Amino acid sequence: MPAVTDAELDLERAHLERAREELARMRERTAGLTAHAGDRISAEALELTLARRLAQLADDPHVPLFFGRLDHDARSGGEVFHVGRRHVSDTAGDPLVVDWRAPVSAAFYRATRHDPMGVATRRRYGFARGVLTGFEDEALSGASTTGAEHSEILEQEIERPRTGPMRDIVATIQPEQDVIVRSDLDRTVVVQGAPGTGKTAVGLHRAAYLLYAHREQVTRRGMTVVGPNSSFLRYIRDVLPALGEVDATQTTVEEVVAAHGRLRGTEPADVARLKGDARMAQVLRRAVWSHVAAPADPVEALVLPRGSRRWRVPAHEVRDAVAHVVGRELRYDAGREQLRYALAHRILQQIEASGDALDDRAWDVLARTKAVKDHAATLWPVLTPARLLHRLLSDPELLAQMSDGILTPAERDALAWATPPRSAGAARWTLADLVLLDELADLLERAPSVAHVVVDEAQDLSPMMLRALGRRARTGSLTVLGDLAQATTPWAVRSWADALDHLGKPDGHVEQLTAGFRVPGDVIEYAARLLPTIAPELAPPVAVRRARGELVLTTAPTLGLVRTALAREGSVGLIVPDGGVAAARRELLAAGLAFAVVGEDDGRTPDPADDGATEFDARLDLVPASLAKGLEFDHVVLDDPAGIVAGEAEHESGLRRLYVCLTRAVTSLAVRHDDDLPVELTGRRD
Repeated sequence: MPAVTDAELDLERAHLERAREELARMRERTAGLTAHAGDRISAEALELTLARRLAQLADDPHVPLFFGRLDHDARSGGEVFHVGRRHVSDTAGDPLVVDWRAPVSAAFYRATRHDPMGVATRRRYGFARGVLTGFEDEALSGASTTGAEHSEILEQEIERPRTGPMRDIVATIQPEQDVIVRSDLDRTVVVQGAPGTGKTAVGLHRAAYLLYAHREQVTRRGMTVVGPNSSFLRYIRDVLPALGEVDATQTTVEEVVAAHGRLRGTEPADVARLKGDARMAQVLRRAVWSHVAAPADPVEALVLPRGSRRWRVPAHEVRDAVAHVVGRELRYDAGREQLRYALAHRILQQIEASGDALDDRAWDVLARTKAVKDHAATLWPVLTPARLLHRLLSDPELLAQMSDGILTPAERDALAWATPPRSAGAARWTLADLVLLDELADLLERAPSVAHVVVDEAQDLSPMMLRALGRRARTGSLTVLGDLAQATTPWAVRSWADALDHLGKPDGHVEQLTAGFRVPGDVIEYAARLLPTIAPELAPPVAVRRARGELVLTTAPTLGLVRTALAREGSVGLIVPDGGVAAARRELLAAGLAFAVVGEDDGRTPDPADDGATEFDARLDLVPASLAKGLEFDHVVLDDPAGIVAGEAEHESGLRRLYVCLTRAVTSLAVRHDDDLPVELTGRRD
């Protein structure tokens, strides 16, 4: 690789400075625009568009505007493009920086010496807090292909220590990741990714790409990012805004179903597993439609007094009307509405046959008469999700009828409330209950669909949870992220094919990422000792970094290990069993260390410096094992692995939880134990 000269570096720094000046001009111009529209609603929409555009043009001086350059060969026009996080142009409209999502930028990620894609040279830049410090060139075509295959700048960017929330990987996206990122909007993709393969970042960058490539459609219909918990969402909160995107809603499964009631209760794992079983969808469907008059049920004729006459729809015609509406396979509430109009239409036909003149509104007026509404209500009664589920779980006889041939007697006994609440309003709904209520709500009235849903840590979702999320993308697509080896819930699905079926996307495509760019070799190989037990069907991850990282197994005091980690650059995570959080906090406070607790009071905790430390913004985070999933720290101290395993109801689930915790380190991992490491790690079976 040719040496970088000061003159070349000065030219690139000048280009960076000019790009920042032009970005400031673009932002100033946007800020000076005024929304003028013909009505208030249009004006508000235009103001929102301008505000969104202003947010997209924000400039952080510590974040480089570009990270790469493409020099095309003569046959491709010889053009030069700087690739960055957002498009920047000069007053003439010529690009100073092209968006990483633009078609021309794809070659930055995918071009190789075997397929240069018209690129002569690819340049990568090194930065330190926004200051351009160097670059390296890789020749891809021409008489001489110089430059090493290995990129030190790329490696330094991947391994760069960090504090704070997750950052984007736009400068380090790998070819296999880019293929997923640029997948078409109409394609549902599952990313099975081992620890450190960047699956979460890939999913978020795909969201950013779709917002760019299909701006109008995705913005109009919406995009939702679903994470496992609020702490995880706070960890990833800055990724999309850093890429110039502010239009995606970030939420959790709990928040998705919160509209149906407050989460107030808990229940045994076996009950939650049963409520999350896909068979419950059949039970609920049967429970809803059992309220509609069946063909064999006795049905009365409809009589409608109108003026001096009484119009009558015979019982057999009423029964035919019900059967016709049922056959249309509408949602329950829509069917109830259609039944009123079906009955009214039969009366309308009789009135017209009698010679009476009717105006265009007659059908609607007849459907709204008390006689028609009351008769339809006896045949097709009004239902609410909460009242119906309350009845189902309170009445063992009703539950037996609705689940006959679907659930076993033992399963029905497990579902039925031992002491039913007096009413639906008094029920202490669990998360699994709220998901059932969401299913019921969709049976009654079709849930709206957004353009795209990103689901992270999807391996932990129950079939019924997956159905709830799939409904949100019924007319859209999904990016599903997860690792079957990290499934730790009793209700987790066991294959991605099953998950896709529950999501309503059986034709979805599964991509597997096994190249670990974040977790170092020694750490991932140690953790992979658990795979034959917890996920024997999965290919083990492979660390591609040259640095092996640091792995220490020790019985030394935890506090000393934490102090050693804090003496190094980067973030530190102290991961402990959930039951050990209180003791660990007392020890850290007594030692005078500033820290934050992940997931507790929004991450805030009193500390000696009284600096209001917040999770992921502090140097040191105290992490309950159950909340470690998806997080990364430069240095991890893992305390009491045996306790982490014992904290789960089942041994295999405990090993999965331990696998998650072992793979959170980017640089170093210290495992503190009491000579009681699980045999699956040691290989010793005494």
